[in-house]
Amino acid sequence: MDRWRPYIQLFIVISYITACFLLVYHVYAKKTDDLIKENQALKAEKQFIESQYNYVKSLPTDFKTSDWYESFPEMEKMAQRMVDESGGKFKETWAIYLIMEAKRFDIDPFLVYELLRVETGGTFNPELAGPPTKYGRAYGLGQFMKNTAPWVADMAGLPYEDELLFDPYYSMQLTFVYLDYLHQEYGNWNEALTAYHRGMGGLETYIQKHGHAKSWYAVTIQRNASSHGSYAFAR
Repeated sequence: MDRWRPYIQLFIVISYITACFLLVYHVYAKKTDDLIKENQALKAEKQFIESQYNYVKSLPTDFKTSDWYESFPEMEKMAQRMVDESGGKFKETWAIYLIMEAKRFDIDPFLVYELLRVETGGTFNPELAGPPTKYGRAYGLGQFMKNTAPWVADMAGLPYEDELLFDPYYSMQLTFVYLDYLHQEYGNWNEALTAYHRGMGGLETYIQKHGHAKSWYAVTIQRNASSHGSYAFAR
């Protein structure tokens, strides 16, 4: 037995060193993995902030007024059409504001009108609170969640308070800024509208599952907007 003692002791020492090495390696590998994930998250956040910054720089600041007086009669017709089609639920002052902002952002006004129709279930209720979800509720005409609205308001250069989400003009302004941002980000309305509905992460999940971004939401809004034909004046 004494003859084997040195070997046993050596085995114990080697086993201990090996165990220590494996433990250190495991801790190092975990820290490395955590650092990689943190770095990826920081890169994603940096890209997101850069995309917001680039969008803010591109925001329209004023109207092109050279043809304003010529287009106003047509705008009145569009506004009346929105009021009539909504059964008076979409107020004329809201419609005029929407159309003016659509002209400023160069977006089809009926695309936004139909988005608001879908978001509110045709009620156009500015005080609407959506059903509870794991992400929270959505509020107002544009159905913004409280985790999205603040940074959209920041991009728009607007103040943010929860109760402002129930102001129809404020909500429409957020809708234009967010929708325009998404359209610039993705370059097409299928992805922009699906991202508006599901979130940017939800858009990626949808595309991974279906291979495209033609969600019922995007298709319905574009189809309904196109039914207004020559009334639309934007891209």
